[in-house]
Amino acid sequence: MVALRIVDSITQLQPADAGCIALSGSHGGASSARYAMAARPLLSVFNDAGVGKDDAGIAGLAMLQAAGLAACTVSHTSARIGQADSTLADGVVSHANLAARTLGIEPGLALKPQIEQLQRRHA
Repeated sequence: MVALRIVDSITQLQPADAGCIALSGSHGGASSARYAMAARPLLSVFNDAGVGKDDAGIAGLAMLQAAGLAACTVSHTSARIGQADSTLADGVVSHANLAARTLGIEPGLALKPQIEQLQRRHA
């Protein structure tokens, strides 16, 4: 089964986390994406942080897509920013890059059952 790494900050990922499902409380901006790119998880999950000016809260999704990595965000109205346990328990997917959609991650649906299904498919 694919390891589930639950971290309040995406900066906590390590090289040993490559291939995991990384659930974070971090915003999905460019700076967060750089940490995810270094660790190379199967899927990175962030908070959209309200999306923000010029889509800054989700800018990392396109960066990760360009690197061939799956990423999605949960809505800031569904999960607490900075708290990964809330991301998993309460998060509703708000945005997903093409690589994440290919893994079966769909916006508008609760995150937790999608993660559970992804883990079953990659057991």
